[in-house]
Amino acid sequence: MKNFQTLLFISVLNFSMTAQTTIEDVAGFYEVTYDANNALIIDKLILNADGTFVFHEYDKHDLGIPPERNKYAKGTWKLEKNLILFTSGENDLDEKHTLNFNKSKARFISKPSRDTSSRDIKTSIRFIQSEIAWITGRTLLKSNP
Repeated sequence: MKNFQTLLFISVLNFSMTAQTTIEDVAGFYEVTYDANNALIIDKLILNADGTFVFHEYDKHDLGIPPERNKYAKGTWKLEKNLILFTSGENDLDEKHTLNFNKSKARFISKPSRDTSSRDIKTSIRFIQSEIAWITGRTLLKSNP
């Protein structure tokens, strides 16, 4: 019986020490810049702690028609373990906000608090699923606005 109690105590202690990702961990400003020959793409995403988000992509192609484009989205997000699930409702889509983030998912990536190694893991999100084909696979780094 004593062994069982010890094992139960260790299990509870181990479970309580396991860090859970929180909304406060995920909320913030994310950004990525792609600078290639004759092209510049800047993606910016703000995940607010109240569960709303705003996305902006600036796209400049010297040989493109038009040479510059801005794409916007807004809506809500929720956290399920390390997955961020996005929703754009009917009220979120308008003349300016034309990107529909429904069915978009991103993985939250950060260095675990228990990882004491010298590995450099930048806090970021990586889109793993979306009906917006070009956003799937994109990684945006968390930064200060």
